[in-house]
Amino acid sequence: MFDRDERSADAPPPEGQVFPLQGVRLRVLEGEHPFHRDNYRAATSNWQAEIAAKPALFDGRMIFQHRLRLEEGVLEGEGYVVPYSTYLWWRRQPDGAGGRHVFAFPVIASADGALIAVRMAEHTANAGQVYCAAGSLDPDDVVDGYCDIAGNMAREVREETGLDLGQAVTDGRYFASYRGRRLTILRLYRYPLTSDVLLDRIAAHMAIDEEKEIAGAVAIRSADPDAHPYNPAMLPVLDWFFGGAS
Repeated sequence: MFDRDERSADAPPPEGQVFPLQGVRLRVLEGEHPFHRDNYRAATSNWQAEIAAKPALFDGRMIFQHRLRLEEGVLEGEGYVVPYSTYLWWRRQPDGAGGRHVFAFPVIASADGALIAVRMAEHTANAGQVYCAAGSLDPDDVVDGYCDIAGNMAREVREETGLDLGQAVTDGRYFASYRGRRLTILRLYRYPLTSDVLLDRIAAHMAIDEEKEIAGAVAIRSADPDAHPYNPAMLPVLDWFFGGAS
């Protein structure tokens, strides 16, 4: 997952476990991602099959990492802007070679101790999966050449659920977990509202949302991995959150 060099003293953290970060610096470079350059034709062909199955998919732009390094608790990366179709082709590769996918999970906690997540709509690439309201980093999240993780979290939560992360309390710390070549950045947001109130607000947003990316929201109350059809990235989050999120 992580690139190492002789200067780096960090041992790789265990896969599938949440670990703290001291900082995040994901730089966005000009030019073409090597995976996109080398797989353009295959990705384009695969995209035709993807949209034949799900015509509502949109080939937008996202940030796809090329290198990642963890040094003294700081996550450093170099990525490029690629079409979403390139990412969909990459995630079909069994070894995940050629790139690394980094995305952010704002972990929303209600006043009564539930974790609030969403269930993705059938027309999306992750249809039916349950996970934190989130989306890939994209060019709108780039500030002065680096990915704005908190900005991405706030935007995705607002777009999908209508909730304002500015109304929640966070200590500002980042955490992460990884599996294979996919890394999830986490930040905990605690609302002074019960799960019922938060779910009602999300339902009200869904009634007027034109994009309709989500099919609903759920209040999760245990770390049971079989309680919902979770995206695999959620499993370490459940253990962490219900284990104390410290």
